[in-house]
Amino acid sequence: MSVTDSLLAYTLAATLLTLTPGLDTALILRTAAAEGGRKAFHAALGIDIGCFIWGALVAFGLGALLAVSELAYTMLKWCGAAYLFWLGIQLLLRPRQHFSYSQEDKNSTNNWFIHGMLGNVLNPKMGVFYVSFLPQFIPAGHSPVGWTFLLVAIHVLIGTLWSLTLITATRYASGVLKKPAVVKGMDRITGCLFLLFAVKLAMSRR
Repeated sequence: MSVTDSLLAYTLAATLLTLTPGLDTALILRTAAAEGGRKAFHAALGIDIGCFIWGALVAFGLGALLAVSELAYTMLKWCGAAYLFWLGIQLLLRPRQHFSYSQEDKNSTNNWFIHGMLGNVLNPKMGVFYVSFLPQFIPAGHSPVGWTFLLVAIHVLIGTLWSLTLITATRYASGVLKKPAVVKGMDRITGCLFLLFAVKLAMSRR
């Protein structure tokens, strides 16, 4: 497979995978609708950093540990499931009643960045996915480390563009999405989704 063929095939595959609804999409939509595009973008950046962390682990061989060690996979899997469960419970039991633009809200810009990053880093399926997926698109004779980071960068770019599309879409419906009942309902729906993702992750096998 030539360099051009590898890049085209990978870009197509990464785009299809990014457009498949999952935890990242739920997080971006909920945050954009309930807290605004700025915080949703922080969450997107956190997700991107999580991808680069996994990319670094895979590039230097550490991510392969998840593919061969049942204990390492299980420990990270349960940590990730517990974190998603905690997020889901928080949204279910303490949903927002209104949209706030207080100074305190403006200063708490790192929260969703951390949530996005941890949601990605604590998901061992991301590591296994990168370990098994990325090498297929590295042309023979090329640097595995360099190409791993290049492929992750492409994945991050596609994911960022998709996140911006979701954020922009919610902006046009902001009048409805920011109503107290809608904000509260979205928090609870997202909380249920997070709980489902937690159960799915806890029960998953490699």
